[in-house]
Amino acid sequence: MLEAALALYEGRLHDAEPVLKARLKRDPFDVAAIRMLAELAARIERYRDAENLLRRALEIAPDFLAARSNLATVLHRQGRSAEAVAELEHLQRVDPGNLGNANLKAAALGRVGEFDEALELYEQILGTVGRQPKIWMSYAHMLKTVGRQADAVAAYRRALSLAPALGEVWWSLANLKTVAFDDADVAAMLAALARDDLAAEDRFHLHFALGKAHEDRKQAEAAFRHYAEGNALRKALIDYDADQTRAAVDHAKELYSPDFFAARRDYGAEAPDPIFIVGMPRAGSTLIEQILASHSLVEGTMELPDIPKLAMKARNAGGIARLSATEARMLGEEYLRDTQVQRKSGKPFYIDKLPNNWLHIGFIHLILPNAKIIDARRHPLDCCFSNFKQHFARGQLFSYSLTDMGRYYADYVDLLDHFDAALPGRIHRIIHERLIDDLEGEVRALLDYLGLPFEAACLDFHTNARAVRTASSEQVRRPINSDGVGQWRAMEPWLQPLKDALGPVLAHYPDAP
Repeated sequence: MLEAALALYEGRLHDAEPVLKARLKRDPFDVAAIRMLAELAARIERYRDAENLLRRALEIAPDFLAARSNLATVLHRQGRSAEAVAELEHLQRVDPGNLGNANLKAAALGRVGEFDEALELYEQILGTVGRQPKIWMSYAHMLKTVGRQADAVAAYRRALSLAPALGEVWWSLANLKTVAFDDADVAAMLAALARDDLAAEDRFHLHFALGKAHEDRKQAEAAFRHYAEGNALRKALIDYDADQTRAAVDHAKELYSPDFFAARRDYGAEAPDPIFIVGMPRAGSTLIEQILASHSLVEGTMELPDIPKLAMKARNAGGIARLSATEARMLGEEYLRDTQVQRKSGKPFYIDKLPNNWLHIGFIHLILPNAKIIDARRHPLDCCFSNFKQHFARGQLFSYSLTDMGRYYADYVDLLDHFDAALPGRIHRIIHERLIDDLEGEVRALLDYLGLPFEAACLDFHTNARAVRTASSEQVRRPINSDGVGQWRAMEPWLQPLKDALGPVLAHYPDAP
């Protein structure tokens, strides 16, 4: 067991796994070994396997607090934060002084929209352990979400005063999009990069932040160099295969034919409550959400993880094509039930703005035929370059290579073109540049599609004080503007791999080839 623990500590997962499995073959009830195997599974993002192992450990030893804490973490990482909160509340009753569990609970509360409680908990933690830079960072994230930008900046700066080389904090400041780094900031980031003991995660975050610093100063070559280095370092740590995305698109085009839908007209849950905003990240989906969430009948939530999970559940149960009408209705009802935790206002409609749901449009129509679907589309070079300079906390693995990015955008356009033909009129498309040029006209057309009356508050979206949980949180708190249009032009000398990968999609924008 010591050998396995050391291998896990040093990141040698391939060495730890056979030792742990051999141990469990000899003693299937060794809960410490089960927990370590769960930790291994979680590190490679096999969260369902990790959950099953931890639940097995807790069946054997219900008072194994470390395993219950690990289970809460795994649930939170799967987007099941309400379940994580329940586990953490149990832990707080039996282990009230555990600050790690309290910190996780605060993050999970934020995920389910309980922002006031989360902030209060962070403040209690920091009152006890005020010299923890990562907790100051998490607190700042929450302050940013609720629109307290000055307080967020102060909290990020407090974290940096405790850990000047903590790259994620520098990137978090850059990611506010409204903070301009001064010469001292740039010098501090460069000094951190020069350290021999800097972790890879800190290093790539610093490169992304320095890219933003140089771009703000109109130093395009230096900016692109840092963005490219940050992306290369991040890509080396992930596993993304563009061919798999292409295969998923081809499969969806084959499966979701007009005949497929015609044979399933009576499938799905009838509720019209959800409004899905899909498309590429950084394409204006948060702006559309903010506009709609300013309407008296629509609630904004967040990027909900439920549709991909339900699609996977359907595939594992025998395949989407084999779902019965009853099964499709039950999946739709499960979506409505599981997302209820995000609905705080009692409004009849609510938004799910997970952009990657473009891959699941056919499945959404099957299980929720009366839900609305909005495609947020932005110029491919602006959109893709905006992704390239963005480090995402999770997911979006396609975004760390210009070639992968171009292929992903082209695949997205291809599949949406298919659904325009297979489900005519089902998807409402908003072209970002048109929205900027004619806000009222585009908003009126959008509300007509949704069957909602026009409300002037939708034009004053920037005054809406709701919490916003994406990288665009500060941008949508400003009036409509064209600041993001054409930003790719300064970087054009280095964007040829992106143009090549986009192919005819670039020339035909905003239409499909």
